[in-house]
Amino acid sequence: MTPILVHLVHICTRIVSPPRAHYAARVSLTPAQLADRVLAWYATHGRELPWRHTRDPYAILISEMMLQQTQADRVVERWTVWLERWPTAADLAAASRADVISAWQGLGYNRRAVSLHESARLLAEHGIPRDQAGWRALPGVGPYTAAAVCVLALDHDVIPLDVNVLRILERSLGVAEIEPPPGRAHDLTQGLFDLGATICLARIPRCGDCPLADLCPSRGQRYEPLRKQSRFEGSRRQARSRLLDQLRDAPRALGTFDPALAALLIRDGLAEQADGLLRLPR
Repeated sequence: MTPILVHLVHICTRIVSPPRAHYAARVSLTPAQLADRVLAWYATHGRELPWRHTRDPYAILISEMMLQQTQADRVVERWTVWLERWPTAADLAAASRADVISAWQGLGYNRRAVSLHESARLLAEHGIPRDQAGWRALPGVGPYTAAAVCVLALDHDVIPLDVNVLRILERSLGVAEIEPPPGRAHDLTQGLFDLGATICLARIPRCGDCPLADLCPSRGQRYEPLRKQSRFEGSRRQARSRLLDQLRDAPRALGTFDPALAALLIRDGLAEQADGLLRLPR
């Protein structure tokens, strides 16, 4: 366990309610209790999400990439439509880069569409990796996504550590990792995802509805952001996004846009320059 992981959940929040040392002193939640309670809670309160009805690694990868910047309820339709259009990695690999970038509109961080397209080509050519190292070798796939695919699609005994999971572990156990009960990593992961998304919220946790509350030393605490997200309105990021949206509609003639923005899109594989035009890559 590393100090970096332990303190990751504190990057964006800090405690604003008074410390409850008297409460913490009389409660003690164990990892086994956390697992048992989250599994029981998930059995009756788990969210109904379509990617939970498949163990196809490609389909799970698509869901994880989409969920990194978009709320689950918005991803449901996009994920379904995506898999209807490209049901396998080979189908996605055969698509044009322009079609993939266009289909990603509104899902955030457009560079992920390029990474996903490149990953699909590698999956179609070399097959499905069987371990985290193999998944991490794919473009745009980091430690969290690799672990998520391995546990959700391949039943590995690992708990992927996203911000929600780390927040729960740090608040309830003061740790940054947990060993799942044998054979239960899949459901425990899903339960932690749901608990973090709906109950153990970043700023105002719903402790009254939490299955860990009576033994949680952080019960009743409130948090506020330490650092506000940089403004999007009027930013270079917004201008870059607008130019890409315009390219989704049609190519643009050279000289009709900021060349610095075009250079950024070209650098990230989101556009190309040809025949006096800036366009989506073919």
